[in-house]
Amino acid sequence: MVLDNFKSVISKYDVIFFDAFGVLKTYNGLIPGIEKTFDYLKEHGKDFYVVTNDASRSPEQLAESYVKMGIADVTADRIISSGMLAREYLDYKFREGLVAYVGTDNSAHYIETLGLKTISIREVNLDEAHNINALVFMDDEGFDWNTDLTKTLNLLRKRNIPVIVANTDKTYPASKNRLSIAVGALAKMIEDTIGRQFIRFGKPDPQMFIFAYQHIKNYPNVSKRNILMVGDTLQTDILGGNKFGLDTALVLTGNTQAEDAEVRIRSTGIIPTYICVSAVVE
Repeated sequence: MVLDNFKSVISKYDVIFFDAFGVLKTYNGLIPGIEKTFDYLKEHGKDFYVVTNDASRSPEQLAESYVKMGIADVTADRIISSGMLAREYLDYKFREGLVAYVGTDNSAHYIETLGLKTISIREVNLDEAHNINALVFMDDEGFDWNTDLTKTLNLLRKRNIPVIVANTDKTYPASKNRLSIAVGALAKMIEDTIGRQFIRFGKPDPQMFIFAYQHIKNYPNVSKRNILMVGDTLQTDILGGNKFGLDTALVLTGNTQAEDAEVRIRSTGIIPTYICVSAVVE
């Protein structure tokens, strides 16, 4: 497996889309040395955005988390979250009624900014569920996995309402050698159990990349050929970027590790344009 130099790779592009977890940060904090990358981007006038399936917090809260870790360059206007896409859908489709959500209170920000009334699944009373007009899967925390997922199942058996999945990720790294179940997997379990198809937002759906593309500063004057998608996961970051027509760089600091990268690429048929050790400019 031939590895590419990340600095040489990003020098070819005007706009960089970064995934967040596994690319810029991990369970331990920032990827060591990642501040050098932001210094390089600033010095060379490169535009960048964090394109993430993380709908657990608002862009402002996500940006603040980077500040606390020592990176001030990732401002809220540079964060493009799948939660924003779910919010846009709700804005077009819903004008009134109650929207239930599976996730943290912070994740409900995406719904509440529309002026819609929200209720956490943990507070739902199934005997009084007639006013609930939609359900959104936002995050894998903020509820009881036993009682509240069972309640979610029975709410959807009781009410034939639209269901939106704001984060399609099925897993995320909890440590170097362990994965945790993400909200996308929980939604898929409920979906399969009741035999329905939910509305999904996030990578690898091309709609996520269309949304990101439309939010870059020089849209529509930047060609896709001048945009690079950097990610750690073949099935979301790389597949989504490839489908949208972007060049892609797989980094080996997250879901895809160096020892099994080549096997995964061969078995999935998802081929990145570049493979780099990390997103750190050396």
